[in-house]
Amino acid sequence: MGIYRLFTGSDGQSHIEEVNLADHPELKEGTDAKNINFQEGPPGRFIDWHPAPRRQYVISLSGQIEIGLGDGTTSRYGPGDARLVEDTTGQGHTTRVIGDQPSITAVSPSSRLGPADGNLGGLVCATSILLLGRFLSKAG
Repeated sequence: MGIYRLFTGSDGQSHIEEVNLADHPELKEGTDAKNINFQEGPPGRFIDWHPAPRRQYVISLSGQIEIGLGDGTTSRYGPGDARLVEDTTGQGHTTRVIGDQPSITAVSPSSRLGPADGNLGGLVCATSILLLGRFLSKAG
């Protein structure tokens, strides 16, 4: 389980960095979430190059997702991984559902300032959604 940030760099390319909770105490502050939706992607789904439609938190609840970047690298995410997705400009990234299970994610748009602005507090929303996902998976 990890917390990650997907962002557009000054080179116009998407980049991924891991966010360390110990380095960001503001993550323990609460933030309002206006809405949340759940999305399901079937095994094998591939979405070609695209920027994020808006700043949003994407929390993996089940299945595996692979994100591809312009430099050829890929990163995989599974249950418990939370991502602040804010590469809303530039080339964007690719998304693939890998494995034989569908990917289920919880998605919540964010209007709060992000790490580039020195404020990661909005990721608390991701943590809350993650806890909800754990509860739902145990209840089912």
